[in-house]
Amino acid sequence: MIDDFAGKTAVLTGAGSGFGLECARLGASKGMNLVLVDVQQDALDQAAAELQATGCQVLARRVDVSDAQQMEQLAQAVWSRFGAPHFVFNNAGVGAGGLVWENTVRDWEWVLGVNLWGVIHGVRLFTPMMLEAARRDPAWRGHIVNTASMAGLLTPPNMGIYNVSKHAVVSLTETLYQDLRLVTDQVGASVLCPYFVPTGIGRSERNRPAAMEGEKPTKSQLIGQAMIEKAVTSGKVTAADVARKVFDAAQADQFYVFSHPHALGNVQSRMESILRIENPADPFLERPEVGLQLKAALRAQ
Repeated sequence: MIDDFAGKTAVLTGAGSGFGLECARLGASKGMNLVLVDVQQDALDQAAAELQATGCQVLARRVDVSDAQQMEQLAQAVWSRFGAPHFVFNNAGVGAGGLVWENTVRDWEWVLGVNLWGVIHGVRLFTPMMLEAARRDPAWRGHIVNTASMAGLLTPPNMGIYNVSKHAVVSLTETLYQDLRLVTDQVGASVLCPYFVPTGIGRSERNRPAAMEGEKPTKSQLIGQAMIEKAVTSGKVTAADVARKVFDAAQADQFYVFSHPHALGNVQSRMESILRIENPADPFLERPEVGLQLKAALRAQ
């Protein structure tokens, strides 16, 4: 757990919008040094200018988190400027829908590259730095937060590629927590599982790799994108609300972080189906009209 954030260093991926930007703003208000990472240059520049104006130290880097070499260069830059970071928020993510068999190889590579490999790189590069800092100073404390999703605990249809990436992040982070507990009491880990919160993830297409330009989305992908955008924009919990929960978790050494705890009823239904060795439960039990709309849209000729 981190008792005091003042003067500490935070690395935040996906810092140009959404949870990353709100956590950066909160970090600035607490007197942290900020490492802002995003693939979208204009959003990154705007965030850096805003946060530098608060008087905090800012290192901004345009990075594709799926790229191992770029992430290694980022880690070196962080070490050179600030030393080992105290707070690492592996948050960059993209959304993608569609029937699971309709996703192309490039779809899989893009989503898994950002959502999973981005987290893997953040963990493999910054954890050793943090453990070394902890070894040198018994008073040193650090925390890693990885952004998954409620889709990492559920299996909503027409979102398979996204579900797979987020289930992997949950598994990775749970294992990271256990592994850290074997070797230290000074570095903790949390997994953030937001539900529908207004962020930029519903407009992930803006950051699709250039190699994917010209690829036309399938009918199911268009339907999935429209439904996700509608659900996200209608959310009542804000990204700023979630940022406060993230910092509270880092301070309290709380592992699971939920934007909408009431949605855990769906997780319970899924777990009970597994324990009873039953077929998967209807994901739309609480909102049957949504399931009917999706089925009608996909079956329409």
